[in-house]
Amino acid sequence: MQEKGSISIHTENIFPVIKKFLYSDNEIFLRELVSNAVDASQKIKRLSSLGQFQGELGDLVVDVKFDAEAKTITISDRGIGMTAEEIKKYINQIAFSGATEFMEKFKEANDANEIIGRFGLGFYSAFMVADRVEIDSLSFQDGAVAAHWTCDGSTSYEISEGTRTTRGTDVILHVNEESLEFLAEARLGEILNKYARFLPIPVRFGTKTTTEPDGEDEEGKPKSKSVEVDNFINNTNPAWTKAPSELKDEDYLAFYRELYPYSMDEPLFWIHLNVDYPFNLTGILYFPKVKTEMEIQRNKIQLYSRQVFITEEVKDIVPEFLMLLQGVIDSPDIPLNVSRSFLQADSNVKKINNYITKKVADKLNEIFKADRKSFEAKWDDISLFIKYGMLSDEKFAEKANDFCLLKNAKGESYTFKEYYEKVKDLQVDKDGNIVYLYTNDLAQQDGFISAVTAKGYDILVLDGQLDTHFAAYVEQKGGEKIQAKRVDADVVDKLIPKDEKTELQLSEEEVTKTSGIFDKAIARADMKVEVEALDADALPVSVTIDEFMRRMKDMAKTGGGMGFYGTIPDQYKVTVNGNHPLVKRILESGEEEGSQLAKQAFDLALLSRGLLTGADLTAFVKRSVELI
Repeated sequence: MQEKGSISIHTENIFPVIKKFLYSDNEIFLRELVSNAVDASQKIKRLSSLGQFQGELGDLVVDVKFDAEAKTITISDRGIGMTAEEIKKYINQIAFSGATEFMEKFKEANDANEIIGRFGLGFYSAFMVADRVEIDSLSFQDGAVAAHWTCDGSTSYEISEGTRTTRGTDVILHVNEESLEFLAEARLGEILNKYARFLPIPVRFGTKTTTEPDGEDEEGKPKSKSVEVDNFINNTNPAWTKAPSELKDEDYLAFYRELYPYSMDEPLFWIHLNVDYPFNLTGILYFPKVKTEMEIQRNKIQLYSRQVFITEEVKDIVPEFLMLLQGVIDSPDIPLNVSRSFLQADSNVKKINNYITKKVADKLNEIFKADRKSFEAKWDDISLFIKYGMLSDEKFAEKANDFCLLKNAKGESYTFKEYYEKVKDLQVDKDGNIVYLYTNDLAQQDGFISAVTAKGYDILVLDGQLDTHFAAYVEQKGGEKIQAKRVDADVVDKLIPKDEKTELQLSEEEVTKTSGIFDKAIARADMKVEVEALDADALPVSVTIDEFMRRMKDMAKTGGGMGFYGTIPDQYKVTVNGNHPLVKRILESGEEEGSQLAKQAFDLALLSRGLLTGADLTAFVKRSVELI
């Protein structure tokens, strides 16, 4: 018996809508159809476990086959199957989903991991690549008759008695001329590896060649032979679906290598996520060795829904700073065909985001408390990630304040509270500010560091790409009345100004004359000369740049400051030590010699900062030889 009819839809022809709007990438068709086949297979398993199906389950495998000559792709399962009436109900009435009825019928199971059918709109993604689709299905129900359905992409369909003799469903796609790329083994294999590699039912894609032992040759050496074996493309029980108590460290590492086979480094540690209220979420997040190239590390977390891959674009689900992590998140509360607007509007997504933030912070705190020495050893690899989190997520920052480390130039590590206690008595200025001194380049700023350490002060190392912003954070959150200053922000006595003053050995007239000599010798608009009273053994000339202006310019470069700072030229301060013997010599020398000595002292200051280059450096070398 053959029946013809019209598909129940609200528009005249939904297929152009499907092709143009509902799916951004036509390879999704294979994910949808294989997912349907897996769901049908899981349904029959569930019915069997509930005693609703008494027959043999048999080999529950989803097969994907293609015939390039016939231009067909076939997805077959041995799942629940459908009668002709069910095909009309689930396939023809696009707006209806079998999930509601299925869950209502078996709600006593109350299984959070229940897999419900996804018949309906997802099935129609087949018409993105096919100009005709067939279904051949035999229901699990006793006495069921096989049913055959076909549709050519219009609103008309035909349904008749089918030819299938075993329980399950075949979906046959007659591929259109625009989609012949999908009739290649490599292309189909690529899609299956992307979307189906962790599906809970075995997915078979033809066969593959392997070798097995084949006795010995005449010399007694082992022989092998090539054999064809089934090509199963998925791991049906990946690590994140297991309880943490079932897994050892080597299991987590093995799964990491499965996810990232080309990674050169092993992860530092990991977090196993497992929550069923108020939303469902499982997963494993790995902490990689974070490189300085932050962008390279992004989009390494894979999002799944019931073990079906959705996307690596996990923004909104995962907090921004956690985009540096790697691993898997699986939540049935997130639909396969997820849209950006859904992620931004859905309340579960916000809850998931907050939960992951808390879980990561708790894990880091746990590691810090359990083995601080190990945590400190990993700090250089994870500090970028932690600082990024503290700067961008207030809730994470509240917890991270307890385990974030500050490292000094001696390689010692301190928490915020510990460092405050270390320096609060010595590094306090005349106004009661606690001054944290830091360097962002130990080698280049060595001269300034030497002067600072000679005073007994401690120096933090803040040389990461976020540390300009982080220095401001430390000022705000590190404790009361904290100021952070880079060691080259001023001469040492001005970095932490005290009440006691050093007397200037020059008269007002000599100060004016000294300023004039240096102004003329330097002749640069970006250099402002000031004569200061410093210790006689301090450098004769120092070149510094104001902490506030330099920090604003640095922030602007990294996208965190007000843009106009990037347009302001650097303004350096040239501090001439009025108490240095060289200044007396310059004042007592003739005009030409005094100018040469002033220029030489200035160039030495530039050289110590790495600011003397090109023709100025060449002139300095020549002048040095002449002076010698």
